[in-house]
Amino acid sequence: MNIHEYQAKEILRGFGVPIPLGKIATTPAEAEAIAKEYGVPVMVKAQVHAGGRGKAGGVKFCKTAADAKEKATAILGMKIKGLTVEKVLVTLAVDIGSEAYVGIIVDRQRKKPVFMVSAAGGIDIEQVAAETPEKILYLPVDTRYGLRAYEAMRMGFFLYPDVKLAKQAAKIMQGLYAAFMASGCSLAEINPLVGTPTGELIAVDGKMVVDDNELDRHADIVALRDESSEEPSEVDARNCNLTFIKLDGDVGCVVNGAGLAMATMDLVKYYGGEPANFLDIGGSSNPEKVVNALRIITADANVKCILFNIFGGITRTDDVANGIVTATKANPLKVPIVIRLTGTNEEIAMKILTDNGFTASKDMDEAVKKAVAMAKGGKSA
Repeated sequence: MNIHEYQAKEILRGFGVPIPLGKIATTPAEAEAIAKEYGVPVMVKAQVHAGGRGKAGGVKFCKTAADAKEKATAILGMKIKGLTVEKVLVTLAVDIGSEAYVGIIVDRQRKKPVFMVSAAGGIDIEQVAAETPEKILYLPVDTRYGLRAYEAMRMGFFLYPDVKLAKQAAKIMQGLYAAFMASGCSLAEINPLVGTPTGELIAVDGKMVVDDNELDRHADIVALRDESSEEPSEVDARNCNLTFIKLDGDVGCVVNGAGLAMATMDLVKYYGGEPANFLDIGGSSNPEKVVNALRIITADANVKCILFNIFGGITRTDDVANGIVTATKANPLKVPIVIRLTGTNEEIAMKILTDNGFTASKDMDEAVKKAVAMAKGGKSA
């Protein structure tokens, strides 16, 4: 689950990370009032769950309160990667002497949180990793002991040769780690961590992503969810107990089981196609899940073909077949559908589909190749 920058900053502030003053505005007049309260200059920053806000024109420097009102007028209502900006953060501008990157991510290979720090801040860490990997220090943390002082100082000196700045950085990293662990994060980062001309370190931007598996233990974090800033189809799927992630391709995938879903997307790519989504209906034998899955996928105008890939263990393939029939009778498909079913009750499922004018395959490769071809302009199945 993503949370907004201003929410992440408040969490980090609670763990001792220095954050510039800031408040949320939903109207240009509110932005102007906050700028007057804080004094100027200020930054007006779009609050949406999308990267590239600055490049999209969603982050502006304002010299006056009137300027803050003007910039907020331009930013509020704009779309960034398909998401409408409904609120802005008005925050004190900071004099920038240097910019560093400090982040933590769960490394599933190491099975530990791993710090990544770099003196090349203010840009995407992926770009730094690709172009100048030597500028990044990676430090795995043993969660039995937490981030120890000497480890924090090691990272501090990697960023700053000056001992005072290194000590400040170490303290900030300890706060970031504490916030990361306390909030059940899969990612937390400060980019940039700004060094001011007066020798202070300040986190002028913050990002936190909370592991969905942690949400049952963090009602306070769940309360921060802003569905208006999420992809509507993902919100719809979550409310229907489906695991769904929208992608940019044109082959809509309906699969049972996360592992099979990943393998299906890999195979779509292997045969020259692009998956439009990750969608796992899970192990439930509930035809309504299939109905909801088809409704969500067909709402995506980019989808040119729908691929069902079901391996029935706990999932009964006849329930999936009934779901397909029910959904397509209620809302006839405008794109072709390719079905692969095998496993529990597959003979019953095949008969249900045949009786209703569908064909199905038991071969995964065959079905994926057919779906990719149809997405590229083939005829209906």
